[in-house]
Amino acid sequence: MLRLLPFRQYNEHDVVNMYSLVSSDALESTTGDGLGSNGVFVKVSEGNFNLDTITYGSDSYLGKTDYPFVGGDMYPSNPLTVTGATSGDLPLGLTLNQTAKADENGEKLLYHPTKKEELQAVLPGQTVPVVTRGIFTLASEAFDGAAADYTIGGGIQMSYANVGKITGAAATDATSFGTVIGTGTRTSNGGITDLFAGDYLVVKIG
Repeated sequence: MLRLLPFRQYNEHDVVNMYSLVSSDALESTTGDGLGSNGVFVKVSEGNFNLDTITYGSDSYLGKTDYPFVGGDMYPSNPLTVTGATSGDLPLGLTLNQTAKADENGEKLLYHPTKKEELQAVLPGQTVPVVTRGIFTLASEAFDGAAADYTIGGGIQMSYANVGKITGAAATDATSFGTVIGTGTRTSNGGITDLFAGDYLVVKIG
């Protein structure tokens, strides 16, 4: 699922392209919502730069890989990882792409690279871009409560209850890492369903 709405402003120099998402956080499909969604605030969970740049191993995502006389088929992964930030953490940033195995039809994105790009997704084990600074519009799935609960000019911090999500904070709090600069609500109009209908926040981080 996409937790980031289209309006955003950031510099590519503020995007970290070094980490993949922890494999257990990956979405089964792009219709799901979880730590594999984009717009999730993350922290580094494995930052040992002595590890190999790429690791190879068996993975059920490839299907059956041990047919006789064929040899092994190994799946490549980036061993440096991030996972959802929790209460008290100062996150590295938020994910710009979702990490997912399949599309809305259950077709593996491994075999559909063009659609993978269209869905703003990366495969499990692939590096996911994490942006550390900028202005972003967050759908309701990315934060606790309703937009009315947030104060314009107030701070944001990691949620006490939901990993990877944010909640409001005083701008002076030690755990505050951003500012709410706008709120709003999207609605369906003219008989056309808005897939992102609901509250949203515009936040500045970094």
